[in-house]
Parts: sequence; structure tokens; C-alpha cells
Amino acid sequence: MRLTILGGGGFRVPLVYGALLADRGEGRVTEVVLHDLDAGRLHTVARVLAEQASAVGDAPRVTATTDLDEALRGADFVFSAIRVGGLEGRADDERVALAEGVLGQETVGAGGVAYGLRTVPVAVDIARRVARLAPDAWVINFTNPAGLVTEAMSRHLGDRVIGICDSPVGLGRRIARVLGADPKEAWIDYVGLNHLGWVRGLRVAGRDELPRLLADPGLLGSFEEGRLFGADWLRSLGAVPNEYLHYYYFNRETVRAYQEAEKTRGAFLRDQQARFYEEAGRADVSALGAWDRTRDEREATYMAENRETAGAGEREADDLSGGYEKVALALMRGIARDERTTLILNVRNQGTLSVLDPDAVIEVPCLVDANGAHPVAVAPLPGHATGLVCSVKAVEREVLAAAESGSRTTAVKAFALHPLVDSVEVARRLVEGYAAVHPGLAYLK
Repeated sequence: MRLTILGGGGFRVPLVYGALLADRGEGRVTEVVLHDLDAGRLHTVARVLAEQASAVGDAPRVTATTDLDEALRGADFVFSAIRVGGLEGRADDERVALAEGVLGQETVGAGGVAYGLRTVPVAVDIARRVARLAPDAWVINFTNPAGLVTEAMSRHLGDRVIGICDSPVGLGRRIARVLGADPKEAWIDYVGLNHLGWVRGLRVAGRDELPRLLADPGLLGSFEEGRLFGADWLRSLGAVPNEYLHYYYFNRETVRAYQEAEKTRGAFLRDQQARFYEEAGRADVSALGAWDRTRDEREATYMAENRETAGAGEREADDLSGGYEKVALALMRGIARDERTTLILNVRNQGTLSVLDPDAVIEVPCLVDANGAHPVAVAPLPGHATGLVCSVKAVEREVLAAAESGSRTTAVKAFALHPLVDSVEVARRLVEGYAAVHPGLAYLK
């Protein structure tokens, strides 16, 4: 079975390959094709993967190419983890927004809109190529903003594109652990959009254990989201939000913390990864060792400003292990081997949430089998969550319309309608600011 990884020179590719090395079942991936526009990064990541595979018999064969069509031909699965504009673009997203006093985070607020505007045209081109060159392939999208990009690609690939994210997985695992339950045995009632969802229940043997968590201040203070949001707010919501909702519920505090930080997250990762690729590209250095050291630092500093604002302390050791690669592997196994499983995924709504149309991509538990991912029926969201989901989905639709039409006016509308952008004039300045620094937005007229 052949897996093509788009963004194959990306830093987190070794996580995916490591999961493949541990998969010894029948019908596993036997060939991995790395595609990236940067041949140097491809070479460095290939070195890391070679070290990973050195002690593993019958490891998946790895090839690398900068030719997209070549990479796609013959693929059974396509894993998309591209970053249009690179980390320099992410740093610019943050800088331009913060200068206007609004959030520039990668997927949330003005930064997320900017990232979406320059990523959607590229993702659509990839989707069209997949449809032409590998029509039987399944696309697993991890490119951010994951829900928005998955919806853009679904207009050309239908249900053969599925978005994944590790945030709901990590949240469910933490809640189950605190409650003394095995995450594999728990049913997580999670619903929303990517980076905008809530755990409303956690059932073990048919019993919802979430009320027990919400009623116990000690338990609430023992895991990351409990410390991040605070026990009182979680009890008010009657649910546990995805960590990214901290940007909405504590926006002023977060923007101030990001403005006062020595570096934004994007700038930190840009500089950190530049050091990694330089070090790991040297013949006298273990590329895998350099990758391990860099990854440990990356994971430990994740959402550091948010945790500092909330006084949440350091991340726990169990939360440093990532998880999206395990979701990707479980999804591929479910489809390729008909190993039926339940995963929280980004898929087309298909009537699951009545407030959104059938084609809107949402993030919910799905039953996975050889025919793909099928969203499970969920109870309606409460009013406050419904309002936020509908508002952000409306913004996503404006981003898609702007990317399709090239209309700068529509792009301004996308920024202005976002709940975390507080002025039409700010929205206009954001579009001007982003267009000035991002060549990928030259299509906006």
C-alpha cells in the first residue's frame, strides 16, 4: 500500500513514519512517498526516517520528490500536511494581527483567516490533481485550518477527504485518565468545528462520568483544560471545551500575553526549525537525535502564553507525546482493512448538526469502515455554542468565496465577521497588511 505525504519535508513527518514502523499488521503501508517544494528539507527528513528504520526489518520504503503529479500517481492514501508560506508566513500572520490588537493565531481569529485565504487555493489545486491522478485514493488532511481546508477539498473529492486533528483525542484522553477510565473503553461526546468543540459527556459502560468531573474541584484542577479554563467556568458551561476555545473565552488576556511575549509562536518555531534543519543536515550529526531534542522543546512550549495567562503551569509528561499520527494510522487501517473503529474526525455534516447544511465540515465522532468515515448522530449544541459555531462557519464560507472569486471585498468581509475581529476598519487594514507581506494573496483584487 502506498502513502504519499504532502509536506514531506515537514518537521512532524517522522511521527507518521514512526507510527507506520510500529504497524506490523497485514495490509500495512509498504511505500512512503515524500513530496515537498524544498529539496533540502526533503533530504533532511529522509535522513531522520532512515535512522528510524535502521533497526526495523521490512520498514516501508521511502522515496522523495518535488514533482507533485509524480507523488500522487498510484497513491492509495494521500496525507496532506502542507504549510503555504512556511513558518515565516505564520510569523507574519501573528505580527500583522497583533499590531492591530487582535489575535493572529494560526487557526483562530485574523491569523486563521489569513492562513486560510492563502492555503485554500493550493489545497483546491491538490484536490483536483488527486481526482485526476489518483481517483481511488483517500485524502487525510492535517493542513490547517483543518476544517476549512477539508471543506474546500471536499467540494472536489466528496467524502474521500477526511480531516484529522489531535486536539480532541488529547482532550478525551486527559478526561478519561482523570476519571480513572481507559480511553479506549470510553465514548466521548464531542461536537463542534475544528479547534472549536466541546466534550459534553464521557460514557463508560453506559454511564456518563462527566458530571462527576464537573462536580469535583480537585479533579478539575488536575488536568490541563481544567487549569486553563478554571473550575467555575467549566461548571458554568457544563462541558469541557477544546483548548483552542481559550482564545475566545479569554481573548483580551491572551492577546496581551502574545503582545508582551519575546516571540510569537510562529517566530519561535521558525527560528527553532531553522536551527534543526541546519544541524540535522550535517553529515556528522545524528538527524534523528537532533529531531528528538527539537521535538521535546516544541511540545513543552505548546500554548505556553495561554497556560501562563491562566496560571496552568507546565504541560504534563503524558501530554507531550502528540497523537495525530495515531489518528491517521487508525483511520488508514479502518479504511484499508475494514477495521471498524470510532474516531473524532472532520467530515461533511450530512445532517448531523441541524443548524448547518449537509456540506459543512464539522468535527464529531465517526464510525470508520472500508467505506470511509460516517458521522454519528449527536444531540444539538446549547445556544451559546450554536451561535459560535454558526458564526465561525459563516466566516469559513466567506474565506472559501474569496478564494474562489479573488474578491478583496469578500476577504474583508471574512475578517470583519469573525467574532475576534472587532471592527470593519480593522478588517480592511488586516487585508492590506497581509496582502503586503504574503505573495500568496496576490490573487485578491
